[in-house]
Amino acid sequence: MQTTFTVPTDGPGLYEFTAQVAQWVSGSGLLTLFVQHTSCSIVIQENADPEVQTDLQNFFARLVPPTTDPAMRYLTHTYEGPDDMPAHIKAAMMPTSLSIPVQNGELLLGTWQGIYLFEHRDRPHHRCVVAHMAGD
Repeated sequence: MQTTFTVPTDGPGLYEFTAQVAQWVSGSGLLTLFVQHTSCSIVIQENADPEVQTDLQNFFARLVPPTTDPAMRYLTHTYEGPDDMPAHIKAAMMPTSLSIPVQNGELLLGTWQGIYLFEHRDRPHHRCVVAHMAGD
């Protein structure tokens, strides 16, 4: 069983889509999520305190600044904007797929865990995440 979730973004940040995934899963087995883009990631992260998402975004922005930052002048892929190559680097550092166990139609996530698309580009996008449910 497969479907595709579309996650709209309006710039850098973490966008939770746990509820959409939870509504779709059924049975028991292993859910695989795969993002079809090279400038964003998907992660499982805490969903209780929004400061976690803010701190993660700020950390990665500091770790990999835009190409307008003097420390990034060695980058050559700059024609798609100062956020593009840093977005590719962040996506290479973070997951682009996840595996989540499902039992009796329920995601077996921890108490404070949520599924997020981590947008690394500055402008809005519609990101596609393919879901594949394998099991009974």
